[in-house]
Amino acid sequence: MYVKTNNLIASALTTAAALASTPLSAHAQAELTGDTRLACEALLCLASGTRPAECTPSLSRYFSIWSNNWSDTIQGRINFLNLCPAGRQTPQMSSLVSAIANGAGRCDPASLNQDLQVWVYQGKGSSYVYISNQLPEYCSAYITNAYTYFGDQTPKYVGQPMQGGYWVSAAQYGAAYNTWLERQRQLQLNNWDTGGGN
Repeated sequence: MYVKTNNLIASALTTAAALASTPLSAHAQAELTGDTRLACEALLCLASGTRPAECTPSLSRYFSIWSNNWSDTIQGRINFLNLCPAGRQTPQMSSLVSAIANGAGRCDPASLNQDLQVWVYQGKGSSYVYISNQLPEYCSAYITNAYTYFGDQTPKYVGQPMQGGYWVSAAQYGAAYNTWLERQRQLQLNNWDTGGGN
């Protein structure tokens, strides 16, 4: 289902599934079911920028973990992902679980454009808003983790913060940048037309 660096996590999950299916007794075999299975599927799905329909049950379960206190939400999601045996297999996988819990659902362009708004008060009731181009540390940890791969869904910043810059996916960057440049050109022309360039 996934390619490139997701092969690493898929391999880890396959190993975990193989371990989990080792006979526990002469009469029973363990297999990944319930929340354990959903946790492993969520781990795989959240390590990619692509979310096929097969991810819906596990992601619904993952994002349903919510608390009024954000740190409790993160811990609950870490606990859920750690139900997957692969989540605790290596320090790198533990790092991935932490990165996912902190970044998933918070590092896509729409979330960044909302969460990174900066209000600047100029006095006398005047203010303006811009979107910061500084990717939060939790997003950097999530996106650059060795086990994640976002490809053309990686968030990229278009333009300059004080000139209407904003976040888009890498796939949209070229067109968005050209649109931003054209908007800047039009603003400059309008400024000259109204005498602001004199």
